[in-house]
Amino acid sequence: MTIKLLAIGKTDNKNLIALINDYTKRLGFYIKFEFEIIPDLKKAKHLSDSQQKDKEGELILSKTQKSDILILLDENGKQMDSVAFSSYLQKHMNSGIKTLIFVIGGPYGFSDDVYKRANGKLGLSKMTFSHQMVRLFFIEQLYRGFTILKNEPYHHR
Repeated sequence: MTIKLLAIGKTDNKNLIALINDYTKRLGFYIKFEFEIIPDLKKAKHLSDSQQKDKEGELILSKTQKSDILILLDENGKQMDSVAFSSYLQKHMNSGIKTLIFVIGGPYGFSDDVYKRANGKLGLSKMTFSHQMVRLFFIEQLYRGFTILKNEPYHHR
């Protein structure tokens, strides 16, 4: 199985990029992982919030196949602790799917079409984080989930 993380817009923070790259490299020991950044929309200032969501939604959906499982990282999504998340990952691996895609949306969230296509929603916290920080937090949680599944000491139970 491949796990893919899609995110709208790049980050310029070198420290975040270094940490994201570190956890991405670590994840490679457990699973095929791809992190893809969808570029920010050009001339977004001239678009309404709704138009921006729709255009970003088209870009997100263009990166998916019908057979992919698409999970949105959404403030209203199901929240779970790290151990439950590791079980969630194991369940998807056992299901035989080829690609599990997680998506971090743009500043205004997801379009209706993306919500319709999604197979589920996950929430990381009731707190609000920057989209750049969410990337790091989520990739770290993926790594933590696999160390839990392998019963490795990274996650202290």
